[in-house]
Amino acid sequence: MNLLQHNMGKTDRVIRVILGVLLIGNVFFAIQHPIGWIGVILLATGIAGICPLYSLLGINTKSAAEKVGLK
Repeated sequence: MNLLQHNMGKTDRVIRVILGVLLIGNVFFAIQHPIGWIGVILLATGIAGICPLYSLLGINTKSAAEKVGLK
């Protein structure tokens, strides 16, 4: 089990980045709450393409083409 292996597909990464930016943005505009830290985590994992929790659970959201390197 390698915790630093890329295990997120393109769609998963895009969704995480968008949600992360929205949650971080809420801290500045509407909600003054620690929920922004969740946004930071989502943004960081989305940019890196690595989710340690997925590694621990054995989840890989890459498509077959992404696993081979075609996408």
